[in-house]
Amino acid sequence: MNIKSKRIMAAAFSLMLAIGNSTAAFAMEEEASELVSAVVETEENLVAADITETEQKLTAVTLNEVAHSIFYAPQYVAMELGYFEEEGIDLTVVTGFGADKTMTALISGEADIGFMGSESSIYTYSGGAADAPVNFAQLTQRAENFVVAREDTDDFEWSDLVGKDVLGGRAGGMPEMVFEYILKENGIDPSEVNINQSIDFGSTAAAFSGGQGDYTIEFEPSATALEQEGVGYVVESLGTASGYVPYTAYCAKESYLEEQPEVIQAFTNALQKGMDYVNSHTPEEIAAVIAPQFPENDEETIATIVKRYYEQDTWKEDLIFEEESFALLQDILESAGELKERVPYEKLVTIEFAEAAVQ
Repeated sequence: MNIKSKRIMAAAFSLMLAIGNSTAAFAMEEEASELVSAVVETEENLVAADITETEQKLTAVTLNEVAHSIFYAPQYVAMELGYFEEEGIDLTVVTGFGADKTMTALISGEADIGFMGSESSIYTYSGGAADAPVNFAQLTQRAENFVVAREDTDDFEWSDLVGKDVLGGRAGGMPEMVFEYILKENGIDPSEVNINQSIDFGSTAAAFSGGQGDYTIEFEPSATALEQEGVGYVVESLGTASGYVPYTAYCAKESYLEEQPEVIQAFTNALQKGMDYVNSHTPEEIAAVIAPQFPENDEETIATIVKRYYEQDTWKEDLIFEEESFALLQDILESAGELKERVPYEKLVTIEFAEAAVQ
């Protein structure tokens, strides 16, 4: 009971004391009953007001994500379990369908936070952006795609791709750069592989199912869908083959980080809670939580995909974007011929929010 309620109750008791003769007992009881009812009603109104006030304190934040994928399970766990609201954030998520579109939304101010491959922040900085995006939380540490073959095999070798038709990704995009980096690490020049980069990444699975290519590089859920159709088989993980790569991270413009540090910290705290959940629960439990985010997939399929990512150590235990990871990212960009000059780590990465989130 708060101060206002106590005052009303005190008034009720004062009135009771003021009525001193027995003939007024009934009136006293009736009056006291009305006042107690007023106390209860006032208390309920105050509670409702407190709830409204709490809702009003939520800070609106718009996040533009590069894609809507099970690969980003910790984020969706945080959304579904209310972790962002717990941290005082009213989160709106918009899917950009491409890093270029997500970065454009961030730079233009349509989004407060962008979620995409960190190579985009390097490109933007190298292009001379005055208010360059800074990465403050790394979510995934593995590539998210897989090699899908027409025949199932347990002894796939990267050399099997030499001379074969492979449905690949967009030139300069992280999936394609990681693929070509792996080829080079295995002594294969990408020119030795017939990589088809003319098909939109969202259409490669359909093209493969229709008979194009000997192999295709697929994201989930397309890789699992091809297996379920019986027209393709996952034979290798690019995430495992490439090693730990800072594949996707959250960034915000430098000015936003300076002006809204408490919002960025709250956002990072919520993500860390999602990361903690993913790292302490089974794929089946994770799938049950994030299933509402993916109504097009049944829960069993979601669990299969989560397990595949889980087993290749996709998600970090924390959100700290380490310098070694940033260096590897630039190695990949250089290998692909997409980076003319390396960018200082401290210019495009801050770890203060991620470090605070795990304390």
